[in-house]
Amino acid sequence: MGTHPSGPSTAVFSDGKEMLLSDWIRKHPDQLGDKVKAEFDGQLPFLFKVLSVNTSLSIQTHPNKVQAEALHKARPDLYKDANHKPELAIALTPFQGLCGFRPIKQVANFLETIPELRAAVGNEYTLKLIAASRTMDMPFHREAMKECFNSLMNQDQDAVKEELGKLVGKVQQIEEDKGDTSPFVGDILLKLHREFPGDIGCFVAYFLNLMKLQPGQAMFLEANLPHAYLSGNCMECMACSDNVIRAGLTSKYIDKVTLVKMLNYTGQPATRNLFKPRKDKHDPCVELYEPGVKDFCVSKVQLSHSVSNYTLCSLDSASICIVTQGEGEAKNDSLPKPISLQRGVVFFVSAEEKVIIVNKGDMIIFRAYCNLATRYLVC
Repeated sequence: MGTHPSGPSTAVFSDGKEMLLSDWIRKHPDQLGDKVKAEFDGQLPFLFKVLSVNTSLSIQTHPNKVQAEALHKARPDLYKDANHKPELAIALTPFQGLCGFRPIKQVANFLETIPELRAAVGNEYTLKLIAASRTMDMPFHREAMKECFNSLMNQDQDAVKEELGKLVGKVQQIEEDKGDTSPFVGDILLKLHREFPGDIGCFVAYFLNLMKLQPGQAMFLEANLPHAYLSGNCMECMACSDNVIRAGLTSKYIDKVTLVKMLNYTGQPATRNLFKPRKDKHDPCVELYEPGVKDFCVSKVQLSHSVSNYTLCSLDSASICIVTQGEGEAKNDSLPKPISLQRGVVFFVSAEEKVIIVNKGDMIIFRAYCNLATRYLVC
């Protein structure tokens, strides 16, 4: 949902006419809001998605703005725009993903107890990381993590497949014997190997935190933070970009040199990667997900049966809304007649427009807009 040229949304009007949203905004740039139009050169600065993850999505990272501009200039065939791509993922169902490097002690433990992983990484770099894990020297931690990860990424692929096959066979046997596979993160290892047999990403999972989100929980994926989505449904909002640098679980191109150079190798607990929303102090129906980027933020509007009519307040930013639960109607002065709302309906709200929501039962609406927006409190 947005205007990126690789998949722009189509706007459908009340008279049945259709137009690409990007074309409509080009003709009506004031509808973005003055701040957004000025800051983003008349462009909608975000993309909004619903992802339903069954097969795991690739382990990847995204460049910051300076890196994106350099990559686009050097390799426009791979990096098709010059924008950064921070992302926010909000769980709609129980959701699993990988996010950020684990604390170094956890990685050291895997290397000490899983000989196949140690062989895939290499003994020299394994010993260095284990030694680093016994110190409090964070720069040493990051250096050791980077060298281990670089060694794994550049390992001979046949050797990786051989070691991975040994490990998978071992974990499968433990599972058949009804033993405990958790020391090997067995459920994730077997899922990844089933979906991407022999892929180096199966070993990468021992370097990255396993995130288990419940509905409403979120993680913010800033630049250079490695991550992957494994299972579940989520709302995703991001800057308007398609810049992806991949590390595994994919048949697409893996840019190893750029990847290893860019990553943030700071290890930290999985809980540090959780992004917490805040309650809107002016509106008890709203939770706000506000990452520290200009491009976007998201609000979750949850209406109980007791709220029959609700005003979606105006912002000085255009916004995109999607209904993920419930049904009802939306109306305002610019609509000739109310539009029907149900699960999956998406609607665009111009800047400084308010919308009346007629709620017919426990509705949830997610709304994405620019983080420069000021909310108009008088609805």
